[in-house]
Amino acid sequence: MKKITVLGSCAVDLVVGSPRHPSVGETIIGDYFKMFAGGKGSNQAVAAARLGADVTFLGCVGQDDFGDFILDNFKANKVKISHVKKIKGVSSGIAQIVLSEGDNSIIVIKGANAHVTREYVLEKAEVIEKSDMVLVQQEIAEESVLALAKICRESGVPFILNPAPARLLSKEISEAAMLITPNEHEVKDIFPSGDTSEWLRNYPRKLLITEGIKGVRYHDGIQERIIPAYQVQAVDTTGAGDTFNGALAVALADGKNLETSIDFANKVASISVTELGAQAGMPYLESL
Repeated sequence: MKKITVLGSCAVDLVVGSPRHPSVGETIIGDYFKMFAGGKGSNQAVAAARLGADVTFLGCVGQDDFGDFILDNFKANKVKISHVKKIKGVSSGIAQIVLSEGDNSIIVIKGANAHVTREYVLEKAEVIEKSDMVLVQQEIAEESVLALAKICRESGVPFILNPAPARLLSKEISEAAMLITPNEHEVKDIFPSGDTSEWLRNYPRKLLITEGIKGVRYHDGIQERIIPAYQVQAVDTTGAGDTFNGALAVALADGKNLETSIDFANKVASISVTELGAQAGMPYLESL
């Protein structure tokens, strides 16, 4: 099995369904409550593990019940957690989500994710250097992503940057990354100027823009192309991008070419949106 290391965030999603969003100072009766493992790093690690990869997660949790919930979920999905750091006196990351009237409102608490520091990343250099592929997102500090980029560049380990949440992309990180995978909204925030066609031409076979039900757009070095998504009846699109990135890493680590890897990741991501919760619909390899 290929070794994939995921550096990033992990959290618990506290989801409340409600007939409407309450006004300030108002109490209303909701429809249901569900608790899911979440965080972009956690989602991508689970997606890759369910597809048969040997996945190690690098990140932090609090010494609380939510931290235990996160770690138990990793264990259930065969994600290696021996390098996850428990932070004393700090809560684990959470996202409080209200689903109502076809929309949502979310409050995110970073908690222990704020402790995924540059120093922590440097401590894990040996783990990173022994990987076949690395995945990282931007729910952790930019200095931590930069430290990872330097380790990967110096050791020759390829890494995929999922630049979400979006922020201006530094030249050092963009040059070191094997692939950069924003969605159609994030891409506008990671580059200071230009348009989609210009960005794609400047990063041929490196910049992949996910466009939801349309598919994934990229430049193959000659022309702009789009690999179409698979059409399904979506129940919950939360985590679809994370599933795509996890599947993409698995396919590339297995030696598949870029087009085939994108198509595979599209298929896995499409299946993932057919159930409620970021991880609930992520398929296992045998079910594909």
